[in-house]
Amino acid sequence: MNPAVHVRGLSKSYGRLPAVRDLDLDVESGEIFAILGPNGAGKTTTIEILEGHRKRDSGQVRVLGEDPGTAGRNWRANIGIVLQEVSDAGMLTVSETVQMFAKCYGKARLPEDVLDLVGLGSVSHSKVRTLSGGQRRRLDVALGIINLPKLVFLDEPTTGFDPEARRHFWDLIRLLAGDGTTFLLTTHYLEEAAALADRVAVIAEGRVVAVDSPQNLIKYVSSAATVKWRLGNKIHVEATDHPTDLIRKWSADGTELAELTVSRPTLEDAYLHLIGMA
Repeated sequence: MNPAVHVRGLSKSYGRLPAVRDLDLDVESGEIFAILGPNGAGKTTTIEILEGHRKRDSGQVRVLGEDPGTAGRNWRANIGIVLQEVSDAGMLTVSETVQMFAKCYGKARLPEDVLDLVGLGSVSHSKVRTLSGGQRRRLDVALGIINLPKLVFLDEPTTGFDPEARRHFWDLIRLLAGDGTTFLLTTHYLEEAAALADRVAVIAEGRVVAVDSPQNLIKYVSSAATVKWRLGNKIHVEATDHPTDLIRKWSADGTELAELTVSRPTLEDAYLHLIGMA
């Protein structure tokens, strides 16, 4: 199958300020793909170009087989977009809002079906302005998938969520991805990328510095474990690939290793290492 997103040599500058520089990216059909990067790394510019909302300076871009800069309405009907912030008609009910969006497409899910899918069937007659933050975000997703898109863009989808609401939202995305929908999301939450994404791209200063699964990204830093303990009044810290052997060595004579901890590199360690490479 052709990738849902294929990018080679993408560049975009604002005046003399380069936002994206010679960026390459592939997103396979049916996967959940996350883009990580600090503020100003070029994430938003890249996504806007892929959505067809911003012109690029140079490079090859194909999204669902077409150039988003010139693609027409048929292409856009296969794209879903969930923005970080959405202005809406808060005086409408949830059901009225979804029905209004459904009428914009030639092919669309039944409004009642999509509301049940995102868990809003019980509040379908409530005004949008009365929804909680988590419910409002579920409505955003409902509007983003009403047209049965093949690819959905999610821009910082859980910003401002409490931990419980964030996990409920992850469950919803996994459910939708199970039907074969491709998701491309940007996020600041490393935990979110680790929980959701099949693969992660780390972007720094407009370039992709690594693409891999969340688990494999950790291999970009040392795999050694850090063993820390207190012996008397002295704190010992050692890096080793064989922490069990090290602990046996120091405790072989029955010595008690107080405050013993063993830690390994995390996705956060790998992320900080990678964005420092740019």
